Amino acid sequence: MWFLTLILLILILGIIILVHEFGHFITAKKAGVHIYEFSIGMGPLLKTIKSKDGIDYNIRAFPIGGFVSMAGEVYEDDDSKKIKKEDFMCNKKWYQRVIILAAGVFNNFVLAIIVLFILALIYGAQSMEPKIGEVIPNYPVSEAGIKPGDKILEINGKKVSTWDQAQIYLVMKSDNSKYTFLIEHESGKKEKYEIAPKITKNEDGEEERAFGFKIAQEETRGFIASVKYAFQKFGSLISTMWLTVVNLFTGKIALSSLSGPVGIYQVVGQSLAAGIQQIIYLIAFLSINVGLINILPIPAFDGGRILFLIIEKIKGSPVNQKFENMCHTVFFFLLIALMIYITVFDIIRF
Repeated sequence: MWFLTLILLILILGIIILVHEFGHFITAKKAGVHIYEFSIGMGPLLKTIKSKDGIDYNIRAFPIGGFVSMAGEVYEDDDSKKIKKEDFMCNKKWYQRVIILAAGVFNNFVLAIIVLFILALIYGAQSMEPKIGEVIPNYPVSEAGIKPGDKILEINGKKVSTWDQAQIYLVMKSDNSKYTFLIEHESGKKEKYEIAPKITKNEDGEEERAFGFKIAQEETRGFIASVKYAFQKFGSLISTMWLTVVNLFTGKIALSSLSGPVGIYQVVGQSLAAGIQQIIYLIAFLSINVGLINILPIPAFDGGRILFLIIEKIKGSPVNQKFENMCHTVFFFLLIALMIYITVFDIIRF
């Protein structure tokens, strides 16, 4: 089982990364940037196909995504002087460079929307409305008087429009250990409830907050419903992931709640056990994750490089190359340190 999980993890991440890199590749090629190579996989070279366009299309040993190598991503990097100045990416028009850098994220988002559409078309479009479907007796929500069919409008003063958003607000720290729910009953009446979650322990002995309710499981079928679901779910996941990032900085969501490679491996294993529907959803979920993280204005990410281009546009001249490279390098090592930190927590939980 562990081997199948590992293969599935490599396959999912490989597809997501390859789609991302293809976005950079195709837009760079359209813009006339000289491309050294486009590789499927990483590591030792297995096969090279030399194309008439001068690009080496390579297949490498490890099937973990791929990469595109372009001339002049930051500065003119051709010592042979064979590449024309206008073919370096750094010499392309400002908007072309922004498009090339953003294209990987765009592809990840498109992949996610397509996968969510296919998921809804096959299995039905699940309702995202934060409506309560089942209330468990002797738990806080039941004792407060909330009933099945009631709809959550706000949690702790924050508007809630989807179940994804509700889940984020429910895992966020509450200063007084109580959560304020604004509920709309089926009659249309709105009421506020102060609810303290029941503290339980999972199999690993970790404390968990339990409110004692489940969401309403409603679905619709058809092409239009599937298209609508794909875009609504995409928007919902983007908003909740952004909420997660923001609240990591404010401390309302603990850093230890993030998952690294080991944590993702566990999620893939759980998805494999749950069936093909969950695996398909995981592809969309991780693709959005990769896209959103990459577009953040942090050096070492695509968004960080776009940030330097925006600074260049504002100041009217390029940012010092050495300074930009230093920023990318420093943040790269900081990200590696963060990944190690998260992985340690993953291993402890595992």
